[in-house]
Amino acid sequence: MLVSVLLMIALASAEPSVHFREQFEDDAWNTRWVESSHRSDYGKFVLTAGKFYGDAEKDKGLQTSQDAHFYSSSARFEPFSNQGKTLVIQFTVKHEQNIDCGGGYIKLFPADLDQADMHGDSNYNIMFGPDICGPATKKVHVIINYKGKNHLIRKDIRCKDDEYTHLYTLILNPDNMYEVKIDNKKVESGSLEEDWDILPPKKVKDPEAVKPDDWDERERMEDPDDKKPEDWDRPENIADPDAKQPEDWDDEMDGEWEPPMVSNPDYKGEWKPRRIDNPDYKGKWLHPEIDNPDYSADSEIYRFDSIGVIGLDLWQVKSGTIFDNFLITDDATLAEEVGNETWGQTKVSGTHLSGSHIHIHTGVSLESPSPHNPFPCNLFQDALSE
Repeated sequence: MLVSVLLMIALASAEPSVHFREQFEDDAWNTRWVESSHRSDYGKFVLTAGKFYGDAEKDKGLQTSQDAHFYSSSARFEPFSNQGKTLVIQFTVKHEQNIDCGGGYIKLFPADLDQADMHGDSNYNIMFGPDICGPATKKVHVIINYKGKNHLIRKDIRCKDDEYTHLYTLILNPDNMYEVKIDNKKVESGSLEEDWDILPPKKVKDPEAVKPDDWDERERMEDPDDKKPEDWDRPENIADPDAKQPEDWDDEMDGEWEPPMVSNPDYKGEWKPRRIDNPDYKGKWLHPEIDNPDYSADSEIYRFDSIGVIGLDLWQVKSGTIFDNFLITDDATLAEEVGNETWGQTKVSGTHLSGSHIHIHTGVSLESPSPHNPFPCNLFQDALSE
């Protein structure tokens, strides 16, 4: 009997936790999502499946609707800590406006966030998702807040910049390892300590070490025994020995005749001593390293004691991005299954006719894309805040 009870407890504890899920399947979404009033000119989110879709209802999401605006909206859920557990953040993004500059990321906030006052400088735990600003910036941001400072991943993860719907997934594991997936395929992974400048380096250059004065780093050198031949120096140009003074040349009228100059066949150029291997070569001097006294290992870089709000806090030059299929869980397998059941199913479910245009429900629009908005994205608000 005791064994059965323990087994049931173990099975129950193994059940995945779904902390937040939003697919906008009812009309009450605007009671769950709070628009910030920190600014009076935030852009408006609207609920729509957009110009093309796989399923008119299932593909509804929050769409940015006004060009050249900041956006700020968030949803609250039961607060939790991910200590000792995997944290999975997942959502879909569709830039059906052929975006030229704007964010497509989410922020995960502590539970004490004042949603009505959420803004670009509000303290957050994680910022994750695509960001596009001109041809140079097309990346997936993964920013982690550690002890009050925001740290951007050092790796460059390229995001999708087409008009398709794409699934973005971030997985933080309790062994301080991470994984980033796009469309349920791994695009990056590694260690939180190694791929972020979160902790000080384990080793630093020894401040007491100095390169010896006689350390020779020259691999090759001029041969000191090589001497320039005595007959080396010859002029580069000489008077043409075959030239003859014209018969009608008049010294009084034409001046003193001089033969034209021609290249000297005996000219050897600038003399340089030959180069030989340096017998005193010691190689490149490497500064010795010592243990960094400021380094302290942390096995819980991944850990956040309070997670309670998910938010869309971004800027867009050209609006039209649709956010959908939000999921926060502790089970990566569940997230993959949910991704396949939502994004994976609706992206291949048929076609939609709109006027004279045809839209295929893979998230691809066959209509001619509009010209890129000419305004530069000079108001990007999410520079790392200390």
